[in-house]
Amino acid sequence: MMNSCNTETVNNKSDQPLLLENQVCFPLYSAANAVIRAYRPLLKELDLTYVQYLVMMVLWQDDGISVKKLGEKLHLDSGTLTPLLKRLEAKELLHRKRSEYDERIRVLLLTGKGQQLKENARSVPDSMVCKLQLNTKDLIALKELCEKVLTTLD
Repeated sequence: MMNSCNTETVNNKSDQPLLLENQVCFPLYSAANAVIRAYRPLLKELDLTYVQYLVMMVLWQDDGISVKKLGEKLHLDSGTLTPLLKRLEAKELLHRKRSEYDERIRVLLLTGKGQQLKENARSVPDSMVCKLQLNTKDLIALKELCEKVLTTLD
């Protein structure tokens, strides 16, 4: 099956397209895993996993968001999101309740403990910037490229 896209590989070895070192996906996958591993010790102090941290960041910005909108924002399906939210609720960081405007809609509300956790999490982004050892320009470029890939593939 021929593809009309530009199939030039990263290392320009187009005669060997299945070489691992010619793939963009592998360093992207490995880098994502390395970043998540780097977060672990920082998030352990908060008693959060990386995905739980993402949920909390959304709630710190948009308390009262619907479960559906949260899933869209984090690119997570309900099968992943539901057990994740139950664990955060068991930790008493959030409450799930029916919307006052439409009882079919579930909304997420931070508890006092969930709001307080934000203060303890404030140092995490700066700690990660130090671990990554990239300048601001490179960090912005990396973020923009990742967003472009995500937008293209979504």
